[in-house]
Amino acid sequence: MASFFNSSVNNTGNTTTASEKDIEMGDPPTDSISSMSFSPQADYLAVGSWDNSVRIYEVGANGQSQGKAIYEHQGPVMDVCWNKEGNKVFSGGADNAGRMFDVSTGQATQVAQHDAPIKVVRWVDTPQAGILATGSWDKTIKYWDLRAQAPVATVNLPERCYTFDVQYPLMVVGTAERHIQIFSLTNPNTAYKTITSPLKWQTRVVSCFPAGTPNSGFAVGSIEGRVAIQYVEDKDSGNNFSFKCHRRDSAPVAKDQAVIFPVNDISFHPVHGTFSTCGADGVVYFWDKDARQRLKTFDAAPGPISTSCFNHNGNIFAYAVSYDWSKGYTGMTPGHPNKMMLHMCKDDEVRKRNKK
Repeated sequence: MASFFNSSVNNTGNTTTASEKDIEMGDPPTDSISSMSFSPQADYLAVGSWDNSVRIYEVGANGQSQGKAIYEHQGPVMDVCWNKEGNKVFSGGADNAGRMFDVSTGQATQVAQHDAPIKVVRWVDTPQAGILATGSWDKTIKYWDLRAQAPVATVNLPERCYTFDVQYPLMVVGTAERHIQIFSLTNPNTAYKTITSPLKWQTRVVSCFPAGTPNSGFAVGSIEGRVAIQYVEDKDSGNNFSFKCHRRDSAPVAKDQAVIFPVNDISFHPVHGTFSTCGADGVVYFWDKDARQRLKTFDAAPGPISTSCFNHNGNIFAYAVSYDWSKGYTGMTPGHPNKMMLHMCKDDEVRKRNKK
C-alpha cells in the first residue's frame, strides 16, 4: 500500500499494517463512532456514537480494555470531551443538547441547549473556573458555567460550526464556507482574527498546537486530502504551509489522477507536539510539522477512520474504524466495520526529528 501514497512532505516514516500490532477493543458502539477522548488524568476513554450513546472504557497498560459506564442522548452523539480533573465527561448531540456525566456518581444531566445539533464540545480551563464551550449548526458558540442554567455568553458565527479546538487562551473555530475564526479567550465574545481557510475545500477539522509550543497556531484538515499548518500571529506567517495526504493514485501508472479522501481528524501528541492525521482512506500518518517530515504510516483499516486521540502521556493512540459520513446517507452500507483500535506508540514514531 505504501507505494500508493505521495506527499509533498519528506517521508522518512516506516509503514506497517495495523493488524500486525494494534489491539481491537471489545464492546464497541452499535453504530458509527463520531468522537473519542481520553481523560487528561488517567487512561479512561470516552466514545461518542451515532447509536445515541456515550461509552466510557478503562484502558490498561497493555491495551486491555473494559467498559465502565454508558449514558444516552436522544439523537446521535457528535462529540465528547473531559474536564481537566478527569471526573466529568461532556457530550453534544443531534438532540441539540449538551450533557455532563459525573464519573463519581454515575449520573448524567443536561447542561447545554442549542437550536440545532451540537457539533463540538470543549472544556475551557480558565484561570478562574472551568467553562464548557459548545459549537452548533445554529451558527453559535455558547459558553456554560455549570452552576447556571443559561449560557454565560453566546458568540454568533458567520456560518454553521463544523469544528473547533481550544488550547487556552487560544480557540480556533472552523465553520461552513471555509471561515476560520480565531479567539483569545481572555476576550471570548469577539473574534481576534477571521481568515478564510488556506485550503480550497470544506474544513473538516481544526486542532490547536499543544501547550508549550513556542508560537501559537493550529492545523486545519479539509475534505480534499490536505492539511495546513497555520500560525496565529502575522510575524510567524512565514512558517505557514500546507501539504497533501490521504490520497492515492487511481492506477499505478496514473500519477496525476489521485483518489482523494477527507482528513477526518488531527490529534497532537501531548509531549512531543508531533501530530496524527486519519482519513477516509483507512490510513493513519504521524507527522513532525517542524521538520516537515512524515514519521510513520500505518494502513490501519479497510474503511474510513473517523476519529482519533492520544492518551494523556502520549503512549497510547486510539482510533475508530467506522463510517465517517463523507459519502452521505447512501454511503452507509450494511456491514461497515465499526471498531475501536489501540496503537501502542513507540518513542521513535512520535518523537520530533532534527530539522533538515
